[in-house]
Amino acid sequence: MNKNTAITIFESLSSPVRLDVYRLLIRQGTDGMVAGEIASTIDVPSTNLSFHLKALTHAGLVNVEQEGRFQRYRANLPLMLDLIAYLTDECCGGKPESCGDFSAATICPQCSASSPEAS
Repeated sequence: MNKNTAITIFESLSSPVRLDVYRLLIRQGTDGMVAGEIASTIDVPSTNLSFHLKALTHAGLVNVEQEGRFQRYRANLPLMLDLIAYLTDECCGGKPESCGDFSAATICPQCSASSPEAS
């Protein structure tokens, strides 16, 4: 990951609504949610939500798939793991063993199974 990609991701998550949506989609894992479910769960009007979903999709944080007349949104779990790796890459002056255990970020079987490194 490069610096500009990380900045785009952080800018996208700087909105409280987008952060709520992203965290909700992370909880749903690979099942994702359709837009109407997202709107009702976080109590945001659908017209307002579409703006935020577009921003998350543009940043690469969310993938969207057409299902009939609905669109299913899923968090881009490999990108989340790449961001964590980018943030911790030089932790503790290149001695990550002295920082603690970051493996908790990859404990989620759905996350690590969809990660490019898992293949």
